[in-house]
Amino acid sequence: MGHDALGTLDSMLIAQISDTHIFCDESNHASASQRARCLSRCISDINLQQPDVVIFTGDTVQHGTPEEYNHLRRLLAPLKPSLYLVPGNRDNKPEMRAAFKDQPYIPQEGPFLHYTIDDYPIRLIALDSTEPEERKGVFCSERQEWLEKALKEKPDSPTILFIHHPPFDVEDHYTSGYRYPDQAIALTKLVSRHTQITQLLCGHVHCLFRCDWAGTNATTMPSIAVDVRRHMDKIQSQQQPAYMLHRLTSESTLVSEIRVIE
Repeated sequence: MGHDALGTLDSMLIAQISDTHIFCDESNHASASQRARCLSRCISDINLQQPDVVIFTGDTVQHGTPEEYNHLRRLLAPLKPSLYLVPGNRDNKPEMRAAFKDQPYIPQEGPFLHYTIDDYPIRLIALDSTEPEERKGVFCSERQEWLEKALKEKPDSPTILFIHHPPFDVEDHYTSGYRYPDQAIALTKLVSRHTQITQLLCGHVHCLFRCDWAGTNATTMPSIAVDVRRHMDKIQSQQQPAYMLHRLTSESTLVSEIRVIE
């Protein structure tokens, strides 16, 4: 995982991966080897596409064990662009910190894995929506204060926000996705006050979904783990590895596509 030359606003390319649900290398789970192969094939293709960065929107492993994170790191090792990740509800934050302690953007203290990246033509803000033993999203008052402060620091910088849990319903299979509905409302209201946010990128729901949300655009992506993927049959790729590519335009908007690996 290296650091490539920075793109310009009208040429920057972002790859997104999510919900890989990697098992340990010795796992005998029926989907363990398939999930590892899918991630490896995505990484090989990402290297060919040469994006400026890769965003990983959580559920990186299945049980949050050190062995799973060790396997994940080995699978990610060939990745050439810089990688920025947030935890999902399947992740274990202390173990994730330990596994990625060489990544300077990962906070090594505190209850959350939030951070900002200001090295690119568009600002990246990672928001941690997870709590231990909680499947649903969380956006408590401490997180609200952190995000408000981060956005006020650079109100004129176009910004992409990425998070694991979508703060909106996705058709009929993901509704009321936050433990407390008022917290999802708080996130919506907060983002609507900060017009520099051009895109929200999410994982968790294992399917492609796009919507207008809080005055900006929001996208979820199919899981890389094909055995838990939803709603890919329309493009006849249910069992094929796939990830997202987001290309920035000169207007700071994203043009997004699913990259299916044949």
